[in-house]
Amino acid sequence: MLALQRRAVILDLVRRDGAVRVAHLVERLGVSDMTVRRDLEALARSGSLEKVHGGAVATSTTTTGEEPGFEAKVDVESAAKAAVATAAATLVKPGSVVALSGGTTAFAVAARLRHIPGLTVVTNSLPVADLLRAYAEEPDAGAPTVLLTGGAPTRSASLVGPLADQAIRSLRVDLLIMGAHGVSERAGVTSPNLAEAQTNRALIDSASRLAVVADHTKWGVVGLSRFAALGEIDYFVSDAALGEEARSVLSREVGRLVVADTVGA
Repeated sequence: MLALQRRAVILDLVRRDGAVRVAHLVERLGVSDMTVRRDLEALARSGSLEKVHGGAVATSTTTTGEEPGFEAKVDVESAAKAAVATAAATLVKPGSVVALSGGTTAFAVAARLRHIPGLTVVTNSLPVADLLRAYAEEPDAGAPTVLLTGGAPTRSASLVGPLADQAIRSLRVDLLIMGAHGVSERAGVTSPNLAEAQTNRALIDSASRLAVVADHTKWGVVGLSRFAALGEIDYFVSDAALGEEARSVLSREVGRLVVADTVGA
């Protein structure tokens, strides 16, 4: 069993039982005591669990390993997403090259880029590409030019994998606007999909500036794989329902926290 598979099993047990013991994991996984402890150390560093004497316990955050589809998420927290998207769109400069990740919040941002002149958009999101191509077919031209990466689609309609990563690494973009499955102080920005996390990392490495767009419900959620630390974020854009603890952490850790008002979004 590979390390990632072992750690997925460990997280499942922690979610189910609230705690695990090293001795039980050694028996369950058929590996050494030292291997189990290394796995627990890695999961603790990502914020997925908390190490204790003789084992590990669940953290106060919610760790998830499953990803809902795009359609299932598109109407969730729609007012908050609209506010976040409107604020994030103001970060985009005319004539720049912008990357948009997958996810419904990044999709909402795309809908607000229609009339920014001279824009080139790089995306691994099928819905974003479809939306912007539809704008380009309308009479009032001037819609952004769209570059769609290759790759294999996820349930959230994002293209990921080696082909996507290779294409992205050949590009340089001025600003990356990236959605998030979950964000926490210890784990940073995470995804439940390991391949998507790797492609997200390629997008981050290609960008001069990183803006993470995430409504208040994403705070405290931890996915299986981290792709960005809070300190790497230039702009974190959220909505007015973001809690005070989250605001305090983000104000300290990221370049700039932008809190959007949902009224009139």
